[in-house]
Amino acid sequence: MSRRRQVYEGKAKILFEGPEPGTLVQYFKDDATAFNAKKKGIITGKGVLNNRISEYLMTRLEEIGIPTHFIRRLNMREQLVREVEIIPIEVVIRNVAAGSFSERFGVPEGQALPRSVVEYYYKNDQLGDPMVSEEHITAFGWATTQDLDDIMALALRINDFLYGLFLGVGVKLVDFKIEFGRLWNEEEMRIVLADEISPDCARLWDIKTNEKMDKDRFRRDLGKVEEAYQEVARRLGIFPEGGPRDLKGPATMQ
Repeated sequence: MSRRRQVYEGKAKILFEGPEPGTLVQYFKDDATAFNAKKKGIITGKGVLNNRISEYLMTRLEEIGIPTHFIRRLNMREQLVREVEIIPIEVVIRNVAAGSFSERFGVPEGQALPRSVVEYYYKNDQLGDPMVSEEHITAFGWATTQDLDDIMALALRINDFLYGLFLGVGVKLVDFKIEFGRLWNEEEMRIVLADEISPDCARLWDIKTNEKMDKDRFRRDLGKVEEAYQEVARRLGIFPEGGPRDLKGPATMQ
């Protein structure tokens, strides 16, 4: 594998300089973290599955007019994406009470919410990704009011589409986290969906049994984590033939 310059490494992915200006190669790792990286581990084959799942969902969203940073999948663990200016806000859309939401508001886990709830969190691991309001976001200059209007509209459209898509394969989309970036074309800018959509950043429950099919199995030591990720891919019809074959780690150049 040719040596590439590493641009950024996060908890679950590595970004490398792309083959053309304005592009990046996004590499999916098997590393797993929870509780702001206080818990760490490896989920074998996770990177392969997340690459395939995210590719599928991003492509389906593009088909309905949602702009994304995704260009194409390169191999089992890598995809080519457009380089964007990431907005330092995590957008969480909740359809069913679970996790920290249940704890904060005393709502039983599994209770459907009266309507979808959108929350914002400031992307800062040292601060524990605190929940923030639109006032915080605009006051600190992380995004403008127009940016937030665009983000909210896109987030609700994404939720509507994905909720129906997962429902069609017997999966309940409980909640999920997405990120957005600014894509520049000369002087023009538009907000696009970035990062990934996978069981790493979404709560996915079986529609009949409420069995968890996402990273909560790792967070809560429920076991069968790899199998849960595989089942999501299988239901979406994209499970790799012969299982999640692996690739050697990427060669990097600092």
